[in-house]
Amino acid sequence: MQPTQAPDVVTAHPLPTAGLTCRFCGASLSLSFADLGMSPLCQKHVKPSQLNDAETFYPLHALVCTKCWLVQLGEYATPEEIFADEYAYFSSFSDTWLRHARDYAEMMRGRLGLGARSLVVEIASNDGYLLKNFVAAGVPVLGVEPAANCAEAAMKIGVRSVVEFFGTETAGELSKEYGQADLLLGNNVLAHVPDLNDFVEGMRVMLKPTGVITMEFPHLVQLVEQNQFDTIYHEHFSYFSFTTVEKVFAAHGITLFDVEELPTHGGSLRIYGRHHGHTLPVDDRVLDLKRREETWGVADPAIYRSFAEKVKETKRSILSFLIEARRAGKTVVGYGAPGKGNTLLNYCGIRTDFLDYTVDRSPHKQNTYTPGTHIPIHAPERIRETRPDYVFILPWNLKDEIMQQMSYIREWGGRFVVPIPEVRVYE
Repeated sequence: MQPTQAPDVVTAHPLPTAGLTCRFCGASLSLSFADLGMSPLCQKHVKPSQLNDAETFYPLHALVCTKCWLVQLGEYATPEEIFADEYAYFSSFSDTWLRHARDYAEMMRGRLGLGARSLVVEIASNDGYLLKNFVAAGVPVLGVEPAANCAEAAMKIGVRSVVEFFGTETAGELSKEYGQADLLLGNNVLAHVPDLNDFVEGMRVMLKPTGVITMEFPHLVQLVEQNQFDTIYHEHFSYFSFTTVEKVFAAHGITLFDVEELPTHGGSLRIYGRHHGHTLPVDDRVLDLKRREETWGVADPAIYRSFAEKVKETKRSILSFLIEARRAGKTVVGYGAPGKGNTLLNYCGIRTDFLDYTVDRSPHKQNTYTPGTHIPIHAPERIRETRPDYVFILPWNLKDEIMQQMSYIREWGGRFVVPIPEVRVYE
């Protein structure tokens, strides 16, 4: 394999924002939110045969639009680069997420009266983890998934899928072939699209006149308040408050009429949208959340500037714990190889000098190495074999599930470490 040519490293100062404009409103970007240095794509796990090949590192610097308050990354890597080949994220390896999907499907079938004459379309349907619940209930579905290996896994379990990047053109073609959606949904995909306006316009095209959109994504307020800097990575082009996302959808003829605050991914929003002309009333939860975001300071530049120092202090705390543990002769291993984990590992400079290895339930990640830091990824059974003193949980949003699954480490006095929002050790 020919090594990939790495780009020149861009220095943090002066601020490299010249020419960068907001992907929603087009305003110039100059306010820094979090500069996490240079990082490789978070799902490009390294195979043993690639260990001596060069990896491409891209700037991981989030900026804020002071006109619409969208937090965003520049498009240094295209969606085709991110999702091509063997995309490593499969949704079906988290029990917590599978329950979340099952509960959602049951709730929406009841709320919208979905049945055999309905159509549910999911954008970024992954391996069919969610749509399979509608299939089991006799509701026709269509998954739109850009990663061919994920779509193939979905089709094997009976989830009709097409391999496409979603946008206005794709929406028009799919609407003609399959019909418009009664329910159009996307979980953790809105942040993944660089051409935000084309994507949301595509949803308008794909939605029936009486249809409903739901989208889930991490809530920017929780990202800031809970210090979740590791949720910033190249797959996530945008980071939304409700205040901003409402503006985005309104610009494309979609009214957000309801919103739920969810515990998933450290604090997410589930928004409900419908065409402007639809009669579904706007719920009080919409107005309440907008008022709370205004009070929080969603349009206050100081809120965004202060986040950068919180990130630096968290890095110092994580490294202090690891240095002290290793100097004391303790063994530390990781649990998980999520996208957020790779941001944390690369930003903090954590390699095998701190973590001997990490483990992951997904066989697609096992026997590979983490991007950039080259920490070996094993099956979870490795922890029982090596009996480490600490298990460092990288997908901290699943800590309860993981601590229950791995409770046996207490047999030898092992303890869990969760790095976000602050370093905390659990007996």
